Amino acid sequence: MVALMPALVIIFGVILDVTTPTQVTAAPLLAAAPLVAAPFYPMVGTSLVALVAVAAEVGLRISSSTLITLTSLSELLTVLVASLLAIYITGIVRRSGEQLASARVIAETAQRAVLPRPAERIGGLRIAARYEAAQEGAFIGGDLFAVQDTPFGVRLVVGDVRGKGLEAVEAVAVLIGAFREAAEQESSLEGVAQRLERALLREGTRRAGVDVFEGFTTAVLAEIPQGEDVVRLLNRGHPEPLMMCGDGSVLMLAPGDPALPLGMSELGAWPDRAEPNPYPDGAMLLFYTDGLTEARDGRGVFYRPRERLDGRTFEGPDELLQALIDDVRVHTGGGSQDDMALLAVSRPVLGAAPGFTPESAPGAASGSESARPGAEGHEG
Repeated sequence: MVALMPALVIIFGVILDVTTPTQVTAAPLLAAAPLVAAPFYPMVGTSLVALVAVAAEVGLRISSSTLITLTSLSELLTVLVASLLAIYITGIVRRSGEQLASARVIAETAQRAVLPRPAERIGGLRIAARYEAAQEGAFIGGDLFAVQDTPFGVRLVVGDVRGKGLEAVEAVAVLIGAFREAAEQESSLEGVAQRLERALLREGTRRAGVDVFEGFTTAVLAEIPQGEDVVRLLNRGHPEPLMMCGDGSVLMLAPGDPALPLGMSELGAWPDRAEPNPYPDGAMLLFYTDGLTEARDGRGVFYRPRERLDGRTFEGPDELLQALIDDVRVHTGGGSQDDMALLAVSRPVLGAAPGFTPESAPGAASGSESARPGAEGHEG
């Protein structure tokens, strides 16, 4: 309908001018037609509309034998100026569109460089990761994820840097780089966490302003050793990961000892402790940032991933993440208010995992009960 609007305006103007007394003129409508076309038409289309509008005005004035009157010349000049203005506006819109497209390409390239999507298979595990920006056209912020195959098994990190903008992106780059190095060199998750802590503190002192004192990152580290049906987790103030079992039950892997986020060691320090949890064949781990649990519907109700996923099964991690993103859009009526990073890890079914039950997972909870009092707080 928008594409037809300029033509309809010209046709209506011509009919109005022909069927009404001389003092009623089509000039305002003919002048409006190319301006209507300018935001939506390409340069050729707008120029064609402008040419038709000017030609229509000249033709109407010739047919009424008023072309050389002062009033007609003034009206013709109005249509001509409006047409030239419409062509100029079309040029600006086109250049702005090209610049926006270029900026999006640059942003996407930066995201791939700073936050590359992991391979679909790493260390025998199936991996899927998504970064969903709250604002359309924004590609990267303070949420992060990374997965790496190491001599100690597959290690991963999912985190959320406090703040937005370039400084948050810089912190993401620092943390991802520190994780890549530490995951290969440190023999324990505790050592990896301490390396990230030191890297973030160095970044904080390099910055100016409030981030020197208040910069922090919530993060969860995981290690999945080769040949073991176990996942070790170290949580630094991050939303608890979920484990989806083959029967559709969902466990929340809450830490036994809550810890402060990375970068807050000056407020208190205690030894990090990686906690083992059974991770049987066919189970799937879901890591996420608080953009997921803070997504609200029109009534202000928070999204609760464990309740929404309970009883459902998925073919693989990609299917899980896509279903989750679609469900969040339905819940919020369009999208989350905050960026969210999602990472799913699936262990292929190689055989039965004897002795595994939901109750056997330390710090795990299924159904509507959490692993510890107040654990539900991360889900709003």
